[in-house]
Amino acid sequence: MDDKMRIDIITVMPEMLESPLGCSILKRAQDKGLVDIVVHNLRDYSLNKHRKVDDYPFGGEAGMVMQIEPVDRCISALKAERDYDEIIFTTPDGEQFTQPVANELSMKKNLMILCGHYKGVDYRIREHLITREITIGDYVLTGGEIPAAVIADAVVRLIPGAIGDEQSALSDSFQDNLLAPPVYTRPAEYKGWRVPDILLSGHQAKIDEWKHDMAVQRTMQLRPDLLD
Repeated sequence: MDDKMRIDIITVMPEMLESPLGCSILKRAQDKGLVDIVVHNLRDYSLNKHRKVDDYPFGGEAGMVMQIEPVDRCISALKAERDYDEIIFTTPDGEQFTQPVANELSMKKNLMILCGHYKGVDYRIREHLITREITIGDYVLTGGEIPAAVIADAVVRLIPGAIGDEQSALSDSFQDNLLAPPVYTRPAEYKGWRVPDILLSGHQAKIDEWKHDMAVQRTMQLRPDLLD
């Protein structure tokens, strides 16, 4: 039985996803057989000879709206092949994407992401076909491709074996509601700027204490909301 994660991404602009999904940790995780990431062109599910997937909104509002038929056709075809733990829609008014959300999604097996586009999607898609709506911030982008890539990147790097040092992911910012402490590397002194002596001491218990104190200090200064 295949236990690897699978992420299906539905988009009208698949070319926007080629680069982020095809390099670095995401590429290595796919090459290792840890995850399959499959991009689907929504236009392939249009019955219109021009492969059109949008139309004018009822009510006379400006902009174009993604139609329900091609989206339903695509989602139904994918669901016929496997069960999905979540069918995610990327939208500015969704729940905020956070590290705990990424942690939760990384424990799933099959994820589907529908990239929003144009003025939005026919709301019946959100009412009947989507299980979760996610935003990466309080702003509007051209489409949901970049948010989909962000979600995939944050989730895949948490899969065991995706990065060389699995402890590295556990010490990232936000994992314990704290920002990460400062990090340094060689040389220990550069232009008179010195690495904190404690990090050169070799006393691991004191180093760990310093790291925690600095994480709390930086969080209080930069993101006090995380401590509430």
